[in-house]
Amino acid sequence: MSNETIYKGTLLLVNADHSYQEVGAEEQISINSRFPNIMLQKNAANILQLILDKIGAKAQIVPVSGYRSMKEQTDIYKESLMENGEEFTKKYVALPSHSEHETGLAIDLGLNKKHIDFIRPDFPYAGICDEFRNAAPYYGFIQRYTKEKEKITGISHEPWHFRYVGYPHSKIITELKLSLEEYMEFIKNYTVACKFSYITSAGAKMEIYYVPMGEDETMIEIPKDAVYQISGNNMDGFIITLWRKNNG
Repeated sequence: MSNETIYKGTLLLVNADHSYQEVGAEEQISINSRFPNIMLQKNAANILQLILDKIGAKAQIVPVSGYRSMKEQTDIYKESLMENGEEFTKKYVALPSHSEHETGLAIDLGLNKKHIDFIRPDFPYAGICDEFRNAAPYYGFIQRYTKEKEKITGISHEPWHFRYVGYPHSKIITELKLSLEEYMEFIKNYTVACKFSYITSAGAKMEIYYVPMGEDETMIEIPKDAVYQISGNNMDGFIITLWRKNNG
């Protein structure tokens, strides 16, 4: 793998310490025809729509903010500073180049109301919103910023902000009650010689492990005929996910 590909994939850690490095253009598509200007990376957008359809959200949940260019993030940050002040902005708006929204993998959702706060949309722990929150990990999304992890993420509690990391990572993160920051460190304990195993509810065996970035390029060995996914972590290496038969 070319080392610049640590900046590509669904498991990128983007926060105050790790800026987003745009390497090659990712395909962004509209969430749906009702919101043509709110976009996500193609797979994330399709899966988001699948979840909303599965829980029968219809028009009860609306997308508020998806993919943002660095310019858009800069404008939002400056506008929030002027309107809300520095303390509020540091809590709820990431610095340009440090926002998950710039990856096209993050979405802010809101309960459909006449007036929706763009920075802090209402997304309660009840009703259809909580149905979405509970279903999301089964399809690859996590609630990114929880109250319990504020000191780790550096972002205040955001019930409305969801991040696509892919399955089974979303389910593991939720089951182990980890932040994405903690999950990145957790996976580093597992290597090609000692993989993390996860059995899905359907009985499929999945294996996950970390490969540190090499000096110039990184060699990653994949079993023959394996179904796999490789994601950079936006820091120092790659996370490999293998799908296997239980006797494989």
